[in-house]
Parts: sequence; structure tokens; C-alpha cells
Amino acid sequence: MANYIPKEDPYIFLSWLNMKLRDECKDLGQLIERYNLSEKDIINKIDPIGYAYDKKINQFVTK
Repeated sequence: MANYIPKEDPYIFLSWLNMKLRDECKDLGQLIERYNLSEKDIINKIDPIGYAYDKKINQFVTK
């Protein structure tokens, strides 16, 4: 269960991404590498709900 990535619901996925960015990863690149994710897949899941990555604060925020 430790490696579970909640991709089914985009809002829960968003919350998971921001938690990992806040607590474990210095940037999106590190998160992608650590969890074997694709930036394209992340964007495809998060963009439709109106969020984008903000490099300055290392979080996904509303567009």
C-alpha cells in the first residue's frame, strides 16, 4: 500500500501530488522520477480540473 498512487479521482490525485511535493520532493522532476510517473499523464489528469504546476512554490495551484 505504501506505493499506492491514487489516480482514479483527479482531486485526490492532486492532493497526493501536493503532499508529496511538500513533504518528500524538491520539485516535480524528483516526484516523477521517485514514483515512476509521466509528466504528460499528470498534466492530462490535473489540467481538466483547472490546476497547473507552479515551480516557484513547488505545488499544483489553480490556473
